[in-house]
Amino acid sequence: MISETVEMLRLELHGIQVGYLAGYQGGRNVMVFDETWRFDASRPTLSLTLHADFPRADELMQSPWIRQQRLHPWFSNLLPEGALRDWLAQRLKVHPDNEFPLLASLGHDLPGALRVSPVAPDDMPDWVLGHRRSVTPVRRIAEVGGGFSLAGVQMKFSMRERDGRFHFGYADEHGDWIVKTPSTRHPWVPENEATAMWLAQSAGVEIPEIRLIPLSVLEGLPAINLPDEQVAYAIRRFDRDGKHRIHAEDMSQVLFRYPHEKYNGSNYERIGRLLREFTDDGLANVQAFARRLLVDILLANGDAHLKNWSLLYPDQRTPRLAPAYDIVTTLAYLEGDHQLALNLNGQKNWYRLGEEDFQRWAEKVGIGWPAIRTVLDETIERARDQWPSLLKTMPMAGAHKMILMQHWRNLSPEWRIIPT
Repeated sequence: MISETVEMLRLELHGIQVGYLAGYQGGRNVMVFDETWRFDASRPTLSLTLHADFPRADELMQSPWIRQQRLHPWFSNLLPEGALRDWLAQRLKVHPDNEFPLLASLGHDLPGALRVSPVAPDDMPDWVLGHRRSVTPVRRIAEVGGGFSLAGVQMKFSMRERDGRFHFGYADEHGDWIVKTPSTRHPWVPENEATAMWLAQSAGVEIPEIRLIPLSVLEGLPAINLPDEQVAYAIRRFDRDGKHRIHAEDMSQVLFRYPHEKYNGSNYERIGRLLREFTDDGLANVQAFARRLLVDILLANGDAHLKNWSLLYPDQRTPRLAPAYDIVTTLAYLEGDHQLALNLNGQKNWYRLGEEDFQRWAEKVGIGWPAIRTVLDETIERARDQWPSLLKTMPMAGAHKMILMQHWRNLSPEWRIIPT
């Protein structure tokens, strides 16, 4: 009988062993939960889907999570997409769809608080390998560290700030900022995103600290093509607090959707219901979600897909809606695309969505309409009072400002903003 080689990773959350992930020579990936973890009623939450109060949580952990080449969606969503993935795969000399070595190389600085470390052949538990008859444990995994893991299609890096400079590539430290370099495909993206985020904040949306920083303060970046632009966009990581990691997961992870499924398979009603039922303050979290949805419409952001909504676990167990990130006026780059990323009351078109759609949304989420209407009224009032004057001072490109102001004029009457 021909023996199949196997490599293994240990998975830990807040210092507690979650289980093991085995990667077989033939491409099969098998994640097995540790029984001590499974039966610990006080365990930290790895995913809302595995929370003790979530339907079928125990059933989901009883059997191994088995996939071919790609990892289970929850783990696959920890990995970068697009150019970032291609760059890392080339560096590791593996196919971009071969996700086990990608996760192994990034395990020191994953999103959230999960840590991944290689297991020596002699330390591989037999119970993890019990379903395979003939295996040869090996350790060919590149040492964990020196990489980064940030989902998305832009070139963005987890970096550590020291004395006003941003450093990439320190394997012994996790990054505390996400830095996005200018795009070679679309002009002035850092200025666009910074402006959209600051406007969202002025309308009451919670955001992390953000900055526009000179490219000259970035150190240790790999050799990448950059346009003739001078600034990058930096956003402080909300899953880091000094040396401490705060666990987080995006909605693609919660719903077990692969990254390529982030625009389908769910809607804003489903996310709203999850927030109402399982977060620390269901009403407040749904209200914050409704505010952000309206701001996405007002800012012509068509990219609020499943991966751009996250849960944060400050107490390691109970989630809350994470601060906003990746708010961009996408209309500036996608002319004629007038749609939200997901359905709201069965439709996506910004210019057809009105107050009645939010009312139907609130009913389906299970929140009384007055509680949502109050938030929407406050949000549009703040936007009308502040945005026309604020936009004039913002770094967004002039052509993009013109597109955004015309967008405001085209909205339904209840959301329309008249530039001054």
